[in-house]
Amino acid sequence: MLLSLSVQNYALIEHLEIDFSANFSTITGETGAGKSILLGALGLIMGNRADLSALKDKEKKCIVEATFKIEAYNLQQLFADNDLDYEATTIIRREILPSGKSRAFVNDTPTNLAELQLLTAYLIDIHSQHDTKELEQQEYQLSILDAMGNNVEVLKEYTAQLSTYKSLVKQLEILKEEQRQSSKEEEYNIFLLQELEAANLKNDEQEILEEELETLNNVEVIHENLAKTIALSQEEQIGFLNTLKESKNALQKIASFSSKYEELVARIQSVIIELEDVSDLCAEYVEKVIFDPERMNWLTSRLQLIYDLQKKHYVQTVSELLEIQASLTIKVGRVTGLGDEIQALSEKIESQEKQVINLATILSNNRAKAIPDFSSKAEVILKELGIPNAAFQINLIPSISFLTSGKDELQLLFSANKGSNFGTLKKVASGGEMSRIMLAIKSILADFTQLPTIVFDEIDTGVSGEIALKMAEIMKQMSQKRQVFAITHLPQIAAKGNQHYKVSKFIQGETTLSKIEKLASEARIHELAEMLAGKNYTESAITHAKTLLN
Repeated sequence: MLLSLSVQNYALIEHLEIDFSANFSTITGETGAGKSILLGALGLIMGNRADLSALKDKEKKCIVEATFKIEAYNLQQLFADNDLDYEATTIIRREILPSGKSRAFVNDTPTNLAELQLLTAYLIDIHSQHDTKELEQQEYQLSILDAMGNNVEVLKEYTAQLSTYKSLVKQLEILKEEQRQSSKEEEYNIFLLQELEAANLKNDEQEILEEELETLNNVEVIHENLAKTIALSQEEQIGFLNTLKESKNALQKIASFSSKYEELVARIQSVIIELEDVSDLCAEYVEKVIFDPERMNWLTSRLQLIYDLQKKHYVQTVSELLEIQASLTIKVGRVTGLGDEIQALSEKIESQEKQVINLATILSNNRAKAIPDFSSKAEVILKELGIPNAAFQINLIPSISFLTSGKDELQLLFSANKGSNFGTLKKVASGGEMSRIMLAIKSILADFTQLPTIVFDEIDTGVSGEIALKMAEIMKQMSQKRQVFAITHLPQIAAKGNQHYKVSKFIQGETTLSKIEKLASEARIHELAEMLAGKNYTESAITHAKTLLN
């Protein structure tokens, strides 16, 4: 519910603050008095694009602020999803700066126009005589049947399950594409894998093999120098082992004289042990260093295989080749695994599709049940609104694909005259008829949904007398469950409002300004009299105005 509206520096309005009440409010005023300015200000609150030309004083900023009571709309999650602070009494503010920049705030939290439009769609609905595109849209037509067929929760579940279904289908497409690509590479990958597996590579073998081949390539040099080392160590006369032993014996003769001599003996003994071990190893190695042409050939061949594989795969180590082998093992195994994964996902999609179809069927059945109820209610209201032969023909056409709202395409046809052919609203309904159809639909929906504040902008154009009175009664009845505004030129409608507001222009100095004020009972009588008979109204017009109010 719209509680108040504050406007500063907008069009003909210098400063305006107005409070609104619940139920049915009517707004009147002469043509050009500024009713469209009021709608423009509300449009800014609803996220419409701002225009610098809207600034009354180009040097000051324009501020439009609306206060809404929203606790009945269950919008806490919407606020949370958009990082907005929820308040039961929510304030929406738009500012247009002289630079042309526009800013929007919800409870003082900055927001963008998309979020503002999303929020205010739940708060306020402005409908004018020419604003009938919504009624021509299939999505809106289906929403009427869904409201009457109690489809709201089913539609939420359908939307969620359809989203899951589409996600699974997308996953399947990705897997199938991966399978197609893998199949193209599979034969070559298998060849590469088998080649690496046949090589039976070991992590450190390249270094070991290269060392062994280097040894065999230098057998003579190695043998010669090992033998020389053995000779130098074990020669009876000059071998360094014998020399060290003689040195140790000499030091042992004086070891008892000082601990430092004992330490020297120990150190020489340690050297002797180490050199004896070296000599023994040289003797062992010299026996093993044998020229083996067959082994050399095998080593050369094995290393060449490793070098060729490294060159082929653009790597430099055996460990990298083993990593490639592991990767190829996964890829080759993935092709087989993909088939199983695709099969499992296909079965899951089939199960999910059944759920979506089941929900779509429930939606369709509920809509089919709602069609007669909607048609009869709408036709009754339209007869009261001066279209006595109004008739609807509504068909649900099954769709071959899943739509966002089910598997139904809707064909809504209308005939205003007896014997006339049925046609789409756009083709067969006049502007005045469209307005009355919209009023009838809004009236019906008022019993099934929590509609926001509704503003009817001159929806009564082209009607008068009893029909105008009936339109007023319908809007007043709607206002029992939600706030309704009617901008009107008809006294029959203006008189039905629980509150009556007048928009007028006045001149202040060299400036024309616009204002809106709530009329007290006496002022309201005079406004209605003026609407009935013009500015020079008579006592009879006053009497007629009082009759309308009563």
